[in-house]
Amino acid sequence: MTTPAPGPVRPAATARPQDARRSLVAGSVGNFIEWYEFGIYGYFATVIAAQFFTPEGGSEVEGLVRAYASFALAFFFRPVGAAVFGRFGDRVGRRPALVLVVCLMTGATAMIGLLPTYASIGAAAPWLLTVLRILQGLSAGGEFGGAVSVMTESAPPGRRGLYGAWQSFTVALGLLAGAAVAVVLASVLTPSQLHGWGWRVPFLLTLPLGLVALRLRLRLPPDAPPALAPEGRPRPRPRSGETVRAVVLGVGRMMGWSAAGYTFLVVLPSYLQSTLGASFQRALLGTVLANLGFAASILPAGRLSDRIGRRTVMVAGALLVAVLALPLLHLVQDPDGQAYVKGAALFAAGACVGLMAGPGPAMLAEMFPARVRCTGLGLAYALSNAVFAGCAGLIITEVVERTGNVDVPGYYAAATCAVSVAALLTLRGDDHERALR
Repeated sequence: MTTPAPGPVRPAATARPQDARRSLVAGSVGNFIEWYEFGIYGYFATVIAAQFFTPEGGSEVEGLVRAYASFALAFFFRPVGAAVFGRFGDRVGRRPALVLVVCLMTGATAMIGLLPTYASIGAAAPWLLTVLRILQGLSAGGEFGGAVSVMTESAPPGRRGLYGAWQSFTVALGLLAGAAVAVVLASVLTPSQLHGWGWRVPFLLTLPLGLVALRLRLRLPPDAPPALAPEGRPRPRPRSGETVRAVVLGVGRMMGWSAAGYTFLVVLPSYLQSTLGASFQRALLGTVLANLGFAASILPAGRLSDRIGRRTVMVAGALLVAVLALPLLHLVQDPDGQAYVKGAALFAAGACVGLMAGPGPAMLAEMFPARVRCTGLGLAYALSNAVFAGCAGLIITEVVERTGNVDVPGYYAAATCAVSVAALLTLRGDDHERALR
C-alpha cells in the first residue's frame, strides 16, 4: 500500500516571516500544555492510583492498572476529537479550531486539580476523573491536526521538517516541564503532603499556561477555509478511499514512535518504581534523562530530514529502537550497573525515539491534501497514540504483573518499531522536496 501520489512538484506558497514565526509559536504552545499534562499524569500515576483508584485495603498494583486504564480511555477519545475538531478546522479554518481545543484542554486539566478524592466522595471520584480525562482526550485529538497543519503550511521552503519538528520538540519540553515540577514537589514536600495536596499543584498550573496559549492563538492571522482554493473556488474533494488508506498507512508509520515514546518517556517512572523498586525521585531522574535525549535529537532530525528525506531519518530511528530496546533496558535493570551507564542508556533510548519524532509531523502533513489535512493527519496520529501509546502503561504493567517478565517494555518497543520500519519504507524519497497539496 502506498501513499496517494502528491502530483507534480511546484513552488510552495510562503507566509510572511513574522506570520510563519507566529504560527510556529501558537501551534507549539498548546502542544506543550497537552504533553505537560499527560506527563504529570504519568509521573504521578502511583499517587493518582492511591487517591482515586485504590479503596482501603485494595492492591497498589490493581490501583495502578485502573489509573492506566483511565489514561488509556482518554487516548481512545483522541480519534473522536481528531475527527470533530479536524473537520471543523478543514471547513472553517485552523485558527478557530485551535482556540476551541486549547480552552477545552486547559479547563479539563485545571479541574483535575480541584477534584475530591475517593476518600472524600467514594466511587464517584474515579468516574469524575475519567470524565475529565475524556475531555482531555477530545481536545488532544483536535490539537495535533490543527497545530501541525498551521506549522507546516506556514513553513518557509525547505524547512517544513524543521517547523514540524517543533511540534515534537514541545512534546519533550512539556514532559520535561512536568518532570521538573514533579521533582521539585517530591523534594520540598513530605510524602504525606505530596499525597494529600501536593499532586494537585501541577494540574492547577495549567490555567495560567492556557491563558497565555489562548492569547497567542487569538493573535494568529485569520485563515481562509481550507475547503476553498486561494482564488475562492472549492478545492476538489479527495476520494474517501484514498484518505482512509493514507490514515491506515500513517498509523503504521507512527506506531513505533507512539509505543517507544510512551514506554521510555512517560511509563518509565511507574515501571521503575513498581517493577524495579526505584524511589520516586530516582524514577523521575531516569525519565528526565530519557526526555533530554529525546529533546536533543528532535530538531536536528527534523532539519536533517529536510536535506536527505523523511524516510532515511525515520527508518534509522525505528531500526535503532528495534535493535537496542532490550540491551538498553538490561543496562537500566542491572542492579550492579554504574549510574552513569544507566543514565547514558536512558538518554540513548530517548534520542532514538527523537529520530522518528522529528520528521514525523511533516511526514504526516505531506500525506494529505489541504482539504482533509487537519482531519487526516490528526486521525492517523490519534489512532496510533490511542492503540500503541495510551495502552502502553496498561499493557506493560499488566503483563509484567502476570508473567513476572521485566523485559516486557523492551519487547513492546522493539516489536512496534519493527512494524513501523516496513510502513516507513513505503515513503517516497523526495516527499520532502514536494509542495504540500
